[in-house]
Amino acid sequence: HITPEKFYVEACDDGADDVLAIDRVSTEVTLTVKKDVPPSAVTRPIYGILGTIRLVAGTYLIVITKKKKVGEIFSHVIWKATDFDILSYKKTMLHLTDIQLQDNKVFLSMLNHVLSVDGFYFSTTYDLTHTLQRLANTSPEFQEMSLLER
Repeated sequence: HITPEKFYVEACDDGADDVLAIDRVSTEVTLTVKKDVPPSAVTRPIYGILGTIRLVAGTYLIVITKKKKVGEIFSHVIWKATDFDILSYKKTMLHLTDIQLQDNKVFLSMLNHVLSVDGFYFSTTYDLTHTLQRLANTSPEFQEMSLLER
């Protein structure tokens, strides 16, 4: 969900009430609940957050807008991110000079080129950041941690 003040990222899991709120001015990230999302918010589906990047115009949020199933590992689905959106935290570019606007446009073009290259894979249930060998040699406590905590 997008408002002029915040981005709200709502989980699609059944029973999930938490919503990630990202302040577009302070860049502060907090957890809130669904009822706090204003009804005026523009809503669109995303499949994940790739991250944030700071360019000349300010901070941008990079989200995955399309995905394709490429396989499974131990019944865990592996997805390939195939399309992205780069969302500006700033509501306007009026604070930039013509040269800064041009530089920012070049950097956005470079970023779009990098994102168009194959190789962005993810899983919502399996740890792709560690090898199977490393996972086999970790402690039970590590195995019980969420993917986020790892």
